[in-house]
Amino acid sequence: MDFMKKFEKWLASPALSAEEHAELEAIQNDPKEIESRFYGPLEFGTAGLRGTMAVGLHNMNIHVIRWATQGFADVIAAEGEEGKRRGVAICMDCRNHSMEFARAAAEVCAANGIHVRIFDALRPTPELSFAVREYHCQAGINVTASHNPKEYNGYKVYWEDGAQLPPHHADAIAKRLEEIDIFGGVKTMDYDEAVKAGLIEIMGEETDARFMAQVTAMINDKATVEKVADTFKLVYTPFHGCGYKLVPQALKALGIKHLICEPKQMVIDGDFPTVVSPNPENPEGFYLAIDLAKENDVDFILGTDPDSDRVGIMIRDKEGEFRPVTGNQTGVLLLDYLIGAMKRAGTLPKNAVALKTIVTTEMARKVAESNGLTCFDTFTGFKFMAEKKNALEATGEGKVIFSYEESYGYMLGDYVRDKDAVTASMLLTEMAAWYADQGMTLFDALEALYAKYGYYAEKTFNLVMPGLDGLKDMANLMKALRENPPAEISGVKVVTRKDYQDGSVIDTATGEKGAMDLSGSNVLRFEMADGTSIIVRPSGTEPKIKVYILTQGKDAADAQANVEKYGKWVDTLKK
Repeated sequence: MDFMKKFEKWLASPALSAEEHAELEAIQNDPKEIESRFYGPLEFGTAGLRGTMAVGLHNMNIHVIRWATQGFADVIAAEGEEGKRRGVAICMDCRNHSMEFARAAAEVCAANGIHVRIFDALRPTPELSFAVREYHCQAGINVTASHNPKEYNGYKVYWEDGAQLPPHHADAIAKRLEEIDIFGGVKTMDYDEAVKAGLIEIMGEETDARFMAQVTAMINDKATVEKVADTFKLVYTPFHGCGYKLVPQALKALGIKHLICEPKQMVIDGDFPTVVSPNPENPEGFYLAIDLAKENDVDFILGTDPDSDRVGIMIRDKEGEFRPVTGNQTGVLLLDYLIGAMKRAGTLPKNAVALKTIVTTEMARKVAESNGLTCFDTFTGFKFMAEKKNALEATGEGKVIFSYEESYGYMLGDYVRDKDAVTASMLLTEMAAWYADQGMTLFDALEALYAKYGYYAEKTFNLVMPGLDGLKDMANLMKALRENPPAEISGVKVVTRKDYQDGSVIDTATGEKGAMDLSGSNVLRFEMADGTSIIVRPSGTEPKIKVYILTQGKDAADAQANVEKYGKWVDTLKK
């Protein structure tokens, strides 16, 4: 009943407001709810913290924000006076309490003698990564829950390269948090006093201008955009979030004349009133944009998530209906386009490289290698792509032109080390305009890529396991798959098993054990006799296990049939 002691400590704390006390008093007779909020703190990992907004140790609230920031401040201070002087950049998204949480983080950093640069209002996540690099900050903090539902908020932390925190620093913070009392162990100071003292500096349009100069320098073929500008149209929605300003600015700099923004979703609102989920991965959120596109005879729709690091597209098919394009497909389209555009412009590096994650389509590797590029895999998460990019470019082994993952994240250029929907939106639009000049829609372009590179198909299944019991269920499922791995899946033999936790590779026919370059992540991969790969991994930010089917077929129908066949096995895991 340790969680009851934590609950009582919070209930008795004078640090809580009257409203917070009332919220806890309302659950006094609900031990299950108390346990869910106080059984332990939110786990601090390389993605920082993420959880539902409520009063409690296992939730996102101002006390948890201050406590986490004190732990981070101690790690920054360990870099010495120079680290404190270089300081931290702080950003926030459109969610309820994001500004409040960002200012609380700034107050803790300032009280610890760490210089703060904080944005005056919400900004896209990639601009935070840019600001860390541009101003040579020691670290960065971003208050965001990305594409999660409205009940969530989060706290992402970045290091001096502009990427999310490397594992050893995340471990150092987690260890430090075990030693800090959430109420008594945190330093803080008044925000306005910290501004007066020069400890907090406000960032505004001057940083936008620097960021956008880098974004627009990524344009490959403005001339072709200008050729079709009088007839080419697109619809854009920011899903009530941070893309509302800079994405349209980037598209206008590209030369787009007919940009139609979905008016209801251009309104910044942390309740996301027009959608169930503000996630461009969920096509149902595009319903207003689709209506607008049909009214205006538009073939191409862009949507960015609330913190504008992910982007999804909808395209019109031959029947005139709008259909979603998966993150895998979008990435393949953009990779193939960028290679061609850079070749035409004479800007493709000799040692060009593409990066993808282990759960991203193998079609990306086919596109890269068919065009003379090397393609490397990384673990899921752009901090790993940033590490790989930094390592390849530091040794001269390769120049990364594009990095992406299947969940609608794309990283381009050298000025950010995270996924960037501002730059990606601009280049996706450039691509759509280029195909329009060829008399093709993106639907036509995708069909042409399958005909050229092969018929690949992918699907991600989400096994949602909420609450305390869910965490146990997730751990038990991964344990069972390790201890009793399937010899066959959906009637097809498993030929190779890969465990990314220890880096082991097992040939099921001989039992011979080998090793991979990648290790240290709780992911399992089953490679099938027909060339399909099935990957199982717990989500790092949500209470679910993700199962990825990556397959191929002799045509589109055959590839899709494989997805459905293996999907039946995934259904058995739910039981």
